Amino acid sequence: ILLKQLVWRRASSEPLFNALGDPASYVFVCISSAAERLELEAEHRRLADVRPFACFLQLVAREGDRAEKLANAQISLLIGKGINEFEAQKNHEVSEFRARLRAFCEEKALQQQALPWFQWMECNFPCDLEPCRALPSRGGGAKAPKKIFINIQFEGSDVSPFMLQQDPQEPPLALIRSALKKKATVFRWVRQEAEDYTLRVNGRWDFLYGDHPMCQFKYIFSCLRDGQNPQLTMVYHSTIRAYQEDQGSAWRQGSKSSTSASKPPPLPLKKVGRRGGLCLSLSPSLSVCLSVCLSLVVQAGLFHGSELLCKLVTSSEVAVGSDPVWNQRLEFDINVADLPRMSRLCIALYAVVEKAKKPRGTKKKSKRADCPIAWVNTMVFDYKDQLKTGEFLLSMWPSIPDDKSELLNPMGTVEKNTNVDSAAALLIHFPSVRPQPLYYPPHDKVTGGGGSRAPHRSSVDLLKEIMDNKNHTEFFEDEKELLWKLRGAVQSLYPESLSKLLVITKWNKREDVAQMVGLLRAWPELSGLHALELLDYSFPDPSVRAFTVKCLKKLGDRELMQYLIQLVQVLKYESYLDCDLTSFLLERALSNKRIGHFLFWHLRSEMHVSSVSLRFGLILEAYCRGNIHHIRSLTKQNEALGKLKALSDIVKSGSQKMSADDLKLCIKQDSYMEALSDLLSPLNPSIILSEICVEKCKYMDSKMKPLWLMYKNQWVPGDLMGIIFKNGDDLRQDMLTLQMIQLMENLWKKEGLDLRMIPYGCLSTGNKMGLIEVVKNSDTIANIQRDNSNSAATAAFNKDALLNWLKSKNPEHKLEQAIEEFTLSCAGYCVATYVLGIGDRHNDNIMIRETGQLFHIDFGHFLGNFKRKLGINRERVPFILTYDFVHVIQQGRTNNSEKFERFRDYCERAYKILCRNGTLFVNLFAMMKAAGLPELSSFKDIQYLKDSLALGKTEEEALKSFKVKFNEALRESWKTKVNWMMHSLAKDKRP
Repeated sequence: ILLKQLVWRRASSEPLFNALGDPASYVFVCISSAAERLELEAEHRRLADVRPFACFLQLVAREGDRAEKLANAQISLLIGKGINEFEAQKNHEVSEFRARLRAFCEEKALQQQALPWFQWMECNFPCDLEPCRALPSRGGGAKAPKKIFINIQFEGSDVSPFMLQQDPQEPPLALIRSALKKKATVFRWVRQEAEDYTLRVNGRWDFLYGDHPMCQFKYIFSCLRDGQNPQLTMVYHSTIRAYQEDQGSAWRQGSKSSTSASKPPPLPLKKVGRRGGLCLSLSPSLSVCLSVCLSLVVQAGLFHGSELLCKLVTSSEVAVGSDPVWNQRLEFDINVADLPRMSRLCIALYAVVEKAKKPRGTKKKSKRADCPIAWVNTMVFDYKDQLKTGEFLLSMWPSIPDDKSELLNPMGTVEKNTNVDSAAALLIHFPSVRPQPLYYPPHDKVTGGGGSRAPHRSSVDLLKEIMDNKNHTEFFEDEKELLWKLRGAVQSLYPESLSKLLVITKWNKREDVAQMVGLLRAWPELSGLHALELLDYSFPDPSVRAFTVKCLKKLGDRELMQYLIQLVQVLKYESYLDCDLTSFLLERALSNKRIGHFLFWHLRSEMHVSSVSLRFGLILEAYCRGNIHHIRSLTKQNEALGKLKALSDIVKSGSQKMSADDLKLCIKQDSYMEALSDLLSPLNPSIILSEICVEKCKYMDSKMKPLWLMYKNQWVPGDLMGIIFKNGDDLRQDMLTLQMIQLMENLWKKEGLDLRMIPYGCLSTGNKMGLIEVVKNSDTIANIQRDNSNSAATAAFNKDALLNWLKSKNPEHKLEQAIEEFTLSCAGYCVATYVLGIGDRHNDNIMIRETGQLFHIDFGHFLGNFKRKLGINRERVPFILTYDFVHVIQQGRTNNSEKFERFRDYCERAYKILCRNGTLFVNLFAMMKAAGLPELSSFKDIQYLKDSLALGKTEEEALKSFKVKFNEALRESWKTKVNWMMHSLAKDKRP
């Protein structure tokens, strides 16, 4: 805008100035660094952020609808993918999917604007609640207070804030009535209706309303637990109405020119190579790699989920060339009528290579070996249920060398590789079965009986034995026959075991498929938790997925938020763009802004992954269309992340070591101060990061040089909020671990066990880039490590140091409470780290607050992947429980066994609760296989979790096993201290 004003000011002295139109009628155009023509519709952006090629700008007259172009430009910038790329696809499925989603999301937005102010609040400012309504317990035997003091002020009023005493079990409306009564009595104001007000937490977009008790709101709960007085503001409904109208006007402006996308004309078939056979086009780089191979082979298989429908077929070998042609017909041993709806053709290309010569004396073996090169998957039926015919050019994905049994990748995407310049391209031809198109029948037309005759008594006993075995995932043939024979009994007696019946269904027999689909129509709805496992790629049938999503609709918003990470990952298993799961997630995201916020970032963080960028980009575009107002805050967060990445790159790439003062100097630049101030935290959209405290910002002295940023809360003096920005490490595993710990805490609290787990978060925001929340009052945190500065607690070499540190930070009357906090939190993390198999537990990764709360950080290794040094396992205990910790728990007295036994009881209670919910944790980890985490890529990786949660064992057997592990951790704690000492010595030797 400033540049345009400068141009007009200069032009005003020119002869033809009067021929110029209004400045708004013109737009700057540049060539981007990606060599694309770019219209700079978002004129608030700085040129340093645009980075035009050769700093050349052209001013041209605007064409088309400006509002639509501006919205497209904002969305493209925000999601990291140009809207024009979707339009350039010239793909019927993409066009129809975009049009349907846009209409769906804009209709939802229109409905939301018509809501009464109170219901509108529920969508845009959902309550942040604890899982249970109980008051937080107090350490040291202190009872929870019956009354709490709350600081209340009125928005826009000159009346000074005043203190009210309130029962924490009463709802917010009771507090509002008390505040209005006091205001009317003391200041002689006219009485007003309590229903016209709501409560807002000072300095946050966090509101308290509804029938929930005050103590159930996370903010009030944390204040009660930390002994602080809540700070609240009374907000009149007209203010809420103003927010609603502002959002409505933004939506109307952004959508007034929207038109439904018309279907593009049909595309001609691309004629490449020979018709009727397999033809392969190789990139030059791949050809070089294959210069030493003998021949090329194609292997293909038909799959339904993880089930192979018939025998694999393999092509003949052809010599390597720039354009090898097989010209061969591959026939599968299955009738077309028996193909299930979600059949996918999985293809692998491998090379037959010469093996290296073996030393003399070794037994003679084949001198040839199979080397996987690339793979690709494609659906047999298209998105309109039509059996595919004709030629298809498939860009393949590079393989990771493995044995031949792993050549095919049925779990992989059905999208083609977008990086066509460096990918092998395979041309295949689907033959025509008959002259007319062949369609798979709709679900309601698939007929088949669902029941079975009443089972014999002995059969029922056998069925119960199979169903009671939670760890039973593989079946013998006689068990499969029994399950299928008694499918009606499974439906009526064990409906939650639907997955076991689906696993043994013969999907390559149309009669069995018809029976299963018919049975599913009358299947009792499952709870949302039991339905989660049905989202695995092993169950791709549309009727199963529609049933699953129907069950998921029972999940409340808080439960849905707990599993949102997994629900985003299983989107990768969907074979078509338009699916029930996508519609479900979008609908809930548009009905709850908090869900929408995290859905956006979970999708946005993987836009660099080419296999999902199209699907995720289309969902992001649809969400933005339906919530134009949200684009403002998301764009601000995205700009801040861009600046943080630039800062991180400067810190890490400097030729000379950058000092903290240099970093502060960079942040003080106008462009950085503007981008890093006045935004909502991506980690928690209720928290306002208003003013960055530059003097407290720094970078940490570790490998990735993470940035440590602190923010002031301008509404609450002295209150600081912090964020760590890490660039270069994949934080998705940390995010998953923290999600599981949060879920554990919720399960414990529901059972009345509050183990004082630290509520901090982590969010992956891009390719090895993310944010970590700094625990509140971060200056009171210390490492459990050697005490080099007399400011941190040490448990590595002196058993009294940790207790003495707590004594130095707490007055005598609060020391017992601090020790209780330590005892509870230590129990929680002992159980959590054991169950999740968290490794790399050295003294820099275990922290403690002045309040006594212990907590773990940095979860780069889990599921039993413990660190090794020179082939030796450095971590030899199930979890960290040193005698130094026991010394604190026993309050420094060796004969205080009562305190230790109470700690042991906390651990055992916590473990039993997790075992009762073991299937849930296994299912959630199984859903994350699609994420591609190095330590979670197959069912084998989840076996550790099944063992630690004792799946298939009774509660007594599970507890007995845990007691053995508990005693082992205590008995072998000296090994932990040796590991810590070695870690500290290695750290001291770093340059």
